[in-house]
Amino acid sequence: MKAIGYKQAGALDRAEALVDIEVDKPTPTGHDILVKVSAISVNPVDYKIRKNVSAAEGDWKVLGWDAVGTVEAVGDKASAFKVGDQVYYAGSLIRQGANSEYHLVDERIVGTKPKSISDTEAAALPLTAITAWEMMFDRLNIRKSVPGAANAILIIGGAGGVGSIAIQLARALTDVTVIATASRPETQAWVKELGAHHVVDHTKPLAKQIEALGIGAPAFVFSTNETHTQIAEIIELIAPQGRFGLIDDPAALDVVGFKRKSVSIHWELMFTRSIYGTADIDEQGKLLNEVAALIDSGKIKTTVTEVIRPINAENLRKAHATLESGKAKGKIVLEGF
Repeated sequence: MKAIGYKQAGALDRAEALVDIEVDKPTPTGHDILVKVSAISVNPVDYKIRKNVSAAEGDWKVLGWDAVGTVEAVGDKASAFKVGDQVYYAGSLIRQGANSEYHLVDERIVGTKPKSISDTEAAALPLTAITAWEMMFDRLNIRKSVPGAANAILIIGGAGGVGSIAIQLARALTDVTVIATASRPETQAWVKELGAHHVVDHTKPLAKQIEALGIGAPAFVFSTNETHTQIAEIIELIAPQGRFGLIDDPAALDVVGFKRKSVSIHWELMFTRSIYGTADIDEQGKLLNEVAALIDSGKIKTTVTEVIRPINAENLRKAHATLESGKAKGKIVLEGF
């Protein structure tokens, strides 16, 4: 079967950074299902892994953690899906990725694809929706207020893949005031369209901009990128006893300033459940089904902003380059082999 892979980790400007390859079609066992992939999307984790993690000796490393497709076969312990079902999911960090014609995935982290949108539109959703959902509802618990704080969440990086779905989920499922950051006219317009109550510019000091809104100190802050450059501002603007979460990977982060305010700190990785096979691993499948219901009821929408055809090494390079530029808006999806 066709796939896109590499052997040696490194920069994108190498001929061997991402190449078209042929690999054996896998067979599902246990809880696995085999999915015929129709669309994928790219995320920052893709280029981070490509730059830092080489393939095992004698093997190829295949990336890709967002996929939509049709169930082709099921393992002996799989019972949630049958051949022909349309599914979507974000896969596991410790297994081969979905940049391939066929892909094995544990059915417990898989959801039924939303019925009202195309495969391409659905491919933009899984990883970012799981990340945003787990951060806001499992980690920050934004449904539980902070005494004396503004019932508000500041989402830093509101126009990115995670930020753009986080805005929508917060609006659809809570009464929390949503403040999103964006720096360009087009991204500011995008986050407003998605439902942000207020928009501030992350290239300027955040604390003064938040104070100027006149709503008080936010109970919650969700940082999706460049956290190390904003940490002092976050410490200043967040409410006492507030809850702070991040998903990026700063080399170092000075969080001592949070102590005076008794701020809790939460780091989210949506792959934790699949890496460790946690007792609640099936929560991701349930979560994706809830997201699908929100899509099909019109309460939230896909965040795809660019579609590239077909799925091959050349086009995947383009997508990686856009993400690495830091200028991406919403999600980039690749469609069809």
